[in-house]
Amino acid sequence: MPSATGSAPVGETPAGLVLAAGAGRRFGGPKALASDADGVPWVEKAVRALSAGGCDPVLVVLGAAADSAGRLVPAGTTIVRARGWSEGVSASLRAGLEAAASTPAPAVVVIPVDTPDLPAAAVTRLVSRASDDALAFATYDGAPGHPVVIGRAHWIAVAAAVRGDAGARPYLRAHRAEAVECADLWSGADRDVR
Repeated sequence: MPSATGSAPVGETPAGLVLAAGAGRRFGGPKALASDADGVPWVEKAVRALSAGGCDPVLVVLGAAADSAGRLVPAGTTIVRARGWSEGVSASLRAGLEAAASTPAPAVVVIPVDTPDLPAAAVTRLVSRASDDALAFATYDGAPGHPVVIGRAHWIAVAAAVRGDAGARPYLRAHRAEAVECADLWSGADRDVR
């Protein structure tokens, strides 16, 4: 379970968190292994978007095919293994929050690996909301999407609340997270099929 204060003093730069542990059943295999037609792995694109958008460090949570996927993660990125990854996105989020607690990050900026077209500008817009008590998520023409910002003050409660594949959305709704419109930057589309 993440600690509220972590083992490091709280800094000013949020951590980036890529959720890439799933088996990708609808997709036909782990999305952490997917690449675009240009040959660039989705996990690399996710790390680049978070880094260019203002996150440091960036953590990638792996589960299914973790050894193979780990070889696609850019150097300098922290790899986190999600125990119980088959439980769903909740196990990945808990593992990521636990790992982030050892950093000085005041917040995490969370994206799933299946958003390879996410521009760094959308990350930057959400990074501007990052603080210890922040809760925010991108919207695309009013529809909720990613990135999601979770401030350190919420990590323990979010980790306790998430179940299965629901992720943090119910927690964000219950705590009236800030909706940040990003439709001018991107469509918000994830990729569930090849």
